[in-house]
Amino acid sequence: MDASDVKKMPIDDVIRRINELAHKSKSGGLTSAEQDERTLLRNRYRESVLGNLRSQLDTMSIKEPDGTIRKVVRSDGKDNGRK
Repeated sequence: MDASDVKKMPIDDVIRRINELAHKSKSGGLTSAEQDERTLLRNRYRESVLGNLRSQLDTMSIKEPDGTIRKVVRSDGKDNGRK
């Protein structure tokens, strides 16, 4: 399985396969190909979680004590992609 295959997989399938490899790792160990696949799957999962978090934060607003409402902005100075 290569990176393009993993990117096309639904996230539920990614999680299922990560769990399968985790059980196999505990019971008998993984081949180097399976270790590489596990790394790809974990990266895909991590990207999905971070993407979902960014999407949620992009739609959030903060109500200040004085009643004003402001959008959440990134503290690292990067653009959130909002206009």
